Amino acid sequence: MRREITALTAQKRNKDRVNVYLDGRFAFGLAVIEAVQLRVGQKLTSDEIVELQLKDEVERSYERALNFLSYRPRSEEEVRRNLRKKDVDEQVIEVVMGRLTRAGLVDDREFARYWVDNRARFNPRGLRGLRYELRRKGVSYDVIDEALSCFDASAAASKVAEAGARRLSREPPDDFRRKLKAYMARRGFSYQLIKPLVEEKLEERRAEENTESEGTV
Repeated sequence: MRREITALTAQKRNKDRVNVYLDGRFAFGLAVIEAVQLRVGQKLTSDEIVELQLKDEVERSYERALNFLSYRPRSEEEVRRNLRKKDVDEQVIEVVMGRLTRAGLVDDREFARYWVDNRARFNPRGLRGLRYELRRKGVSYDVIDEALSCFDASAAASKVAEAGARRLSREPPDDFRRKLKAYMARRGFSYQLIKPLVEEKLEERRAEENTESEGTV
């Protein structure tokens, strides 16, 4: 059974979409890029209608994905999870992911490098912390290992130790040691890195206190 297109009208709220009327009744919406192939009076089979609706679902899901990616780079799995939350069909998700990958908009290797670099600059984490975060975002172990191959864990640990020491500067020595260790451990640093840095910050603190005491004599 064929149904006739009786009207094609631009949507009032979104000029990039067109309302399609079949046999005098609204049937579905389409992106303009798909609607330009249609004309009033054209007759569509059930299969053609299903195909048009599937193409439209792909187009709308692709736009959702682009919007999700506009805030910051995302892993492939993050994009998939976001589309699933919108109840997008798995078949449509696969088509969308293919388009995003071909366009270079989703690339787990690039994402992992971005994540490690961004953390190192603004909110350092240790190797354990970075591995945990990237795994939660669905990045594979091989890609994570590659992204962390040149990561300077010592430099990141020093940066975190310095920030933590400033925050805890008024704490008694024992509390300072305990809290700074916990502060660094929560950020994924190993005990081998934490212990010497905490003792170093304690020594710096003692030296500053001695200097201040000598200055008041």
